[in-house]
Amino acid sequence: MQLNLSNIEYTYPSAVEPTLHDVTITLPQRWTGFVGNNGSGKTTLARIVCGLLQPDRGVISPSFFSVYCAQNATEAPANLFDFAVAYDDAAIKLRRELLLEDDWPWRFETLSCGQQKRLQVACALWASPDVLVVDEPTNHVDVSTKHTLFVALSQFKGIGVLISHDRELLDKLCTQCLFVANGTANMKSGNYSQASSQVELERSSALHAKEAAQKEKTRLERETQRRREEASRVQARKSGRTIDKHDSDARAKKRGYIVSGQDGKAGKLAVRMLDRLEKATGKATGIKVEKQYDSNIWLDSEASKRKVLLRMEPNNILMGESCLQTPPLFIGNTDHIGVVGDNGCGKTTLIKKIISSISDDVRMLYIPQEPTELQKTETVRKIKGLSNSQRGRVLSIVAQLNSDPDCVLAGESTSPGEMRKLMLAQGMLESPELVVMDEPTNYLDLGSTEALEQLLSVYPGVLLLVSHDASLVSSATSITWRIQKSEDGYELVVD
Repeated sequence: MQLNLSNIEYTYPSAVEPTLHDVTITLPQRWTGFVGNNGSGKTTLARIVCGLLQPDRGVISPSFFSVYCAQNATEAPANLFDFAVAYDDAAIKLRRELLLEDDWPWRFETLSCGQQKRLQVACALWASPDVLVVDEPTNHVDVSTKHTLFVALSQFKGIGVLISHDRELLDKLCTQCLFVANGTANMKSGNYSQASSQVELERSSALHAKEAAQKEKTRLERETQRRREEASRVQARKSGRTIDKHDSDARAKKRGYIVSGQDGKAGKLAVRMLDRLEKATGKATGIKVEKQYDSNIWLDSEASKRKVLLRMEPNNILMGESCLQTPPLFIGNTDHIGVVGDNGCGKTTLIKKIISSISDDVRMLYIPQEPTELQKTETVRKIKGLSNSQRGRVLSIVAQLNSDPDCVLAGESTSPGEMRKLMLAQGMLESPELVVMDEPTNYLDLGSTEALEQLLSVYPGVLLLVSHDASLVSSATSITWRIQKSEDGYELVVD
């Protein structure tokens, strides 16, 4: 069993250039990883695979029953309530493997994003599709849940497509990887580490070839100019003797031949050099190397003049039927704080409580783990209303966060990862004194994650960071607030 895509092309209605162009791939049984920068077209291609989008051109065959597990954790699965009342062997097995409570389907909207993601995956697997596309399954989930998801997904025997920026999951699950960039797709065998090594080797080779071609072009340009000058000198000596000094028209015509290098042996050599130069220019132009942006970014913000942004007395924060106990909390004007804990422990609830307690005169940038459609629309509207210089600053930051600034504002094609970058870049213009980010690496490609890590680590103000990414927390924060289970629910421990 395999799925064939031939000459697929797709352009969003609001876009000038196609998101996908002439994509031809074969998807076999087991898992294929879709990887690439934000906005490269991974999700678009995946939705075409599932039949959720119809390509402008190309053929998909044969016709299979497909299921798409959305990257947005808050999107309820179509078969959610069917799964809620199902207690067949497959449903029971999924509940056990993914640690699902029986009441979760009935209160999907109240679950944490990590819990919603586990339920999404369970519903997708329970449908038993021929083709299963799972889009960013490890967004919002803790380390133990990542392992749980891997075990469940590894048992799928159909045609699987994994869109992820989780290197560990790609390595464990995939037998081949599709690298999507600039509207094209390049399939490589092996897991992510093996496949990416091949891609990097090819990129390095292309870069060396382009540099060599550029050097040859420069050399030929100099040589061509030298031959032209030589032709001019030779022909000047010859022509001056044979033309009447009073025949101005003939002399002008001869000078034209000399300058263009068309007269005599030296001229012929010059013409040949022009041909060689044209070929060298074509070769240098034809070698394409994927862009890689410098990720060194400095925020223009300064630390707040207030030495203390928050003092909070011990508190019991209600979370449904449970509660979160907090000790006295203190936030100084340069503190970088990482908030960690398992899914459903109250991290986002704590963040919202702190935000509501911050003085209104503190400039704050808050990027939630799942921005609303209104927030997305408002962000794009604000950016489009900026002055040319301000908009240039925003797009420069976005470029350095590993996205193409030429298409990042392309309406429908703006990916969730790109939207997070836009929100961050636009927020930087307001010089925030406090940056609050809830799971900021969700939907970000690997290069973008590394760039974000560098950016946040040098931010001069207060950083409040909720993340399951241990590397990010370690690099960008110096204080850890850890939420753990207690006898009465959950408690916050300051490390």
